[in-house]
Amino acid sequence: MSEQEYFKRALSNFTYEAACGGAIRHLTNIGFTVNQIMENLSFPTSYERVQRTVWEHLLHTGVILLEEPGINIDNEAFTYIKEYNKYGKASFRRIAVQQEQQEKICFREYCLQEENRENLADYLLKKCMENGEESAYISCHFGLCERDLQDIEKLSALLDRGQRDYILGLPWEKKLCYHRLDKRMREIAVRLYFGGGYHECCYFMKTAEKVSF
Repeated sequence: MSEQEYFKRALSNFTYEAACGGAIRHLTNIGFTVNQIMENLSFPTSYERVQRTVWEHLLHTGVILLEEPGINIDNEAFTYIKEYNKYGKASFRRIAVQQEQQEKICFREYCLQEENRENLADYLLKKCMENGEESAYISCHFGLCERDLQDIEKLSALLDRGQRDYILGLPWEKKLCYHRLDKRMREIAVRLYFGGGYHECCYFMKTAEKVSF
């Protein structure tokens, strides 16, 4: 890469970050899907770039993990701080957050009993209340599925519009990923399980439980 090309790319990244990087992360934090974020941006930005910014933010904040929960839990985390220049213009700077290293979790593994499967939503909520949402994850196979018309139609039939937009809007890597078991993911898991035999594993880190259903 020539010096001029490097400068153009650096300038483009700086302009993008100053114009909408912080806004994209904020909207992601409050639950907006990629489509909703696109509708709320005033700065012209490609869909793919917004996707990548959202995905990287979810990785940096631990909402999505690329390795099984409890294995790489000493990874470096990041946060963003707002700064102002002498003209009062705001920008965001990413800084590393120190985390205490923790030992690998040895999960107790078991299958969810039939009576709890019938009340899956209540069960997942109870376990998240015991562990805290930040310590509860669910495995996700979305990146391993072929993104063809049949898969999209199946998701469309089982999920509501917001849930479908969220899942299809993320650029899932072609591997098993793990998503924090927040309210939206609990609702998605329940809909997929009862609608199409969706089978995954949940990880509850404080109680050291790995539950398949």
